[in-house]
Amino acid sequence: MNDTINASNSVNDADNTGNADAEIEKLLPHRAPFLFVDEIVSFSGETITARHVFTEKEFFFAGHFPQYPVVPGVILVETMAQSGGAGLRKQGKFGGGALFFLASIDKVKFRRQVRPGEEVRSEITNLRVSAKMIKQAGKAYVGKELAAEAEWLCLVGPTREGAAT
Repeated sequence: MNDTINASNSVNDADNTGNADAEIEKLLPHRAPFLFVDEIVSFSGETITARHVFTEKEFFFAGHFPQYPVVPGVILVETMAQSGGAGLRKQGKFGGGALFFLASIDKVKFRRQVRPGEEVRSEITNLRVSAKMIKQAGKAYVGKELAAEAEWLCLVGPTREGAAT
C-alpha cells in the first residue's frame, strides 16, 4: 500500500465543504442504512483505502447478537466491495451511472470481531478492471488488527437511470 496520502486524492480536499457523505453519495448508489463508506482516504491506480465507523445505531445490531452486538461478516465484505467501487469511481475508471453487482466472493476469512463504535479501514487492491467486470481483493482492519479479508468479482451493469455517465 502507498503510505503517502496525496492531498489531491483526498475526498475532503476535493469537496471543500468537508462533507464526505455528499461526496460518497456521488460515487455510490447506496444510501443509508446500507451505505458503509464514510470516506475514501487515498487511492492510486492499483489501491484504494477507505474508512467507515460502525455506530451503535446500525440497523443490524438490534438483531445480530443483541446482547453482544458484532458486525455481520457479510456486512464487512459489503463494506470492502463498496470501498472498492467508490474508489474506482474516484479514480475516474467508470462513469457515475455504472452499477457494480457482486458476482462471486472468494477466499473470505474473518479474523476479528468488529463491535459498535469501531472504525474499519478497508485496503483494496484492483486485481483486474475492465469495462464489464472488476476483480478486487481487500482487507478490513480495526486499528492494526486484521478483521476480514476477501476477493470478489463484480459485473458492471447498466447505468442508473438519470445518472450522468
